[in-house]
Amino acid sequence: MGEGTFGQVLECWDRERREMVAIKIVRGIKKYREAAMIEIDMLQQLGKHDKNGARCVQIRNWFDYRNHICIVFEKLGPSLYDFLRKNNYRPFPIDLVRELGRQLLECVAFMHDLRLIHTDLKPENILLVSSEYIKVPDYKVSSRSPKDGSYSKRLPKSSAIKVIDFGSTTYDHQDHTYIVSTRHYRAPEVILGLGWSYPCDIWSVGCILVELCSGEALFQTHENLEHLGMMERVLGPLPQHILKRADRHAEKYIRRGRLNWPQGATSRESIKAVLKLPRLQNLVMQHVDHSAGELIHLLQGLLKYDPSDRLTAHEALGHPFFSRYHGRS
Repeated sequence: MGEGTFGQVLECWDRERREMVAIKIVRGIKKYREAAMIEIDMLQQLGKHDKNGARCVQIRNWFDYRNHICIVFEKLGPSLYDFLRKNNYRPFPIDLVRELGRQLLECVAFMHDLRLIHTDLKPENILLVSSEYIKVPDYKVSSRSPKDGSYSKRLPKSSAIKVIDFGSTTYDHQDHTYIVSTRHYRAPEVILGLGWSYPCDIWSVGCILVELCSGEALFQTHENLEHLGMMERVLGPLPQHILKRADRHAEKYIRRGRLNWPQGATSRESIKAVLKLPRLQNLVMQHVDHSAGELIHLLQGLLKYDPSDRLTAHEALGHPFFSRYHGRS
């Protein structure tokens, strides 16, 4: 069904329960085994408090086979990333983004209430429950004229999703200075070495929502200074009080109390990549017809530079972007 650095996932038939399941087979290497044991612990914690398995993937069982930890999960559909990819990276309609965002934040709120931080939220780790989709005509073909000439786009039949991959999940009281998150979804406090907590998940959610309504990752970069430069381009300048606190590894990105950009850029290409990014408002307006104003306002709350100013998951769920349309899907 898929593979990753951890190993692979196989689709299997459970003869006792007479249903298809997904089995994650973890590489027999110490660090992957350790992450798998953390994941099993987290899944059992989450399962205990989420009896219906409404928000997080459900663990059915686990076993150790020839030094490979194998975790048995309920079988779900494709990830949001895979769905976007198979759809030629066409964005999701705003009403679907609203439903996906609501469920994602419900899952994050549920985890945070249990004092857990996921730390690796991204479209690859959010799965549609069902693989079923419908094809609808695509009127915006010009913007993404596909090579295969398909003038229809896929829409999931159901908007139900579940979050997966709890191998990097951590308790609130653990040491939080190491680097977390996949690059594109990494919060500024992580890059600057300021320590991190629940708000790093919220930043990731903001990046994910932009990606779902635009079709592509917001910050496409592999380098810290360029990444911070992109943030400033899209969201405005980083506040001085945050830059001042950067740790010794991140000091080199700062000069005279400001981000050392574009002076410190490694290449002309890097500067170009940053300059071609629009402001957040413009980016959303390019892709969203109605409720753009509310979405922009929500994103500004999720993507606040200062983690203490960022919305919590519960606060975000109360935002008009969600509350005004509750139950209309």
